Amino acid sequence: MPTAEIQSHEPDRPRAQSLPISPREEGAVATTETQYLQRELERRREVLHSAIHGSARDAGLAELLRQVDSALERVQEGTFGICESCHESIEADRLLADPLIRFCVDHLNSEERRALESDLELAARIQRGLLPPAAVRVAGWEARYYSKPAGVVSGDYCDLIETDGVLNFLLGDVTGKGVAASMLMSHLHATFRTLASQGLSPERMTEAANRIFCESTLAGQYATLVVGRAAASGEVELVSAGHWPVLHLRDGSVGRIEATGVPLGMFCNSRFSTHRVDLNRGERLVLYTDGISEASNAAGEEFGLDRLARVAEECRALPLEAVTPAFLQSMQRFVSGAAPKDDVTLLVIGRAG
Repeated sequence: MPTAEIQSHEPDRPRAQSLPISPREEGAVATTETQYLQRELERRREVLHSAIHGSARDAGLAELLRQVDSALERVQEGTFGICESCHESIEADRLLADPLIRFCVDHLNSEERRALESDLELAARIQRGLLPPAAVRVAGWEARYYSKPAGVVSGDYCDLIETDGVLNFLLGDVTGKGVAASMLMSHLHATFRTLASQGLSPERMTEAANRIFCESTLAGQYATLVVGRAAASGEVELVSAGHWPVLHLRDGSVGRIEATGVPLGMFCNSRFSTHRVDLNRGERLVLYTDGISEASNAAGEEFGLDRLARVAEECRALPLEAVTPAFLQSMQRFVSGAAPKDDVTLLVIGRAG
């Protein structure tokens, strides 16, 4: 797909999406997910059989085997992924984490609800621990970011990594919401931390990460992502895997750097081109996720890219540490108290004074 088609029109812009559910599967998880989970359940059954026959009979293993057999029966009957209480869909991210569950969140008992809340809080603490320092100053560059999940955990990805006197910066949005999205975010974090340590260019990092992502995730799980590298000379190399345009704040104008490839995970052999730009002192790059660009007010109107660009123009003369608060305040005035529908992440990078 040509780059121009990726982001030339806002309604058609590829973004991280949940797997579609076809009308025939009403109330059940998508076919791809079901097939994956069926194979996973069959693999677990084989492991349980080996464990039971290879040692003294264990009541716990026998109960797990019974639950796995029951789940496989539900797959065959076409009721897998449907809550046994309300007969609505069980949350797909929970099924991916535990294919044995039989009830949606609304119909958990008190003990199950407390266990889920505990797991979510632990996931949130782990995720917060993966975030970089809120203010970074490296190799003549400074960066500030803001990240807030819409729920307990986030599917947004943000990182700042110093390697060999350069600043690597990354921001993206992975498939879906909830625990499954946070797991994918952690996966990307580990992948890019490893790749950055090898001193690879943004282009090579993105292509390697794309192959890894494709081979280790389900079909339909994608990530839009910007991978950048800022050198002490002021040169910035950018690769954008289907993400929203990066805003370039410079004297007298706000430029837009469009996507240079399709989202990660869409095609295993995707190639990504590099956009290069030289930043003078006082110029900034603004990266964001759709929790900002698609933030809606009570009338359902979206904040949108044009408003983002206008706010960016108003922020050109501000010190870098004031840019992020200015964007957030403008967005909050626009939504006027409406509840956020997506995770919000904003990253601002500029030459240090």
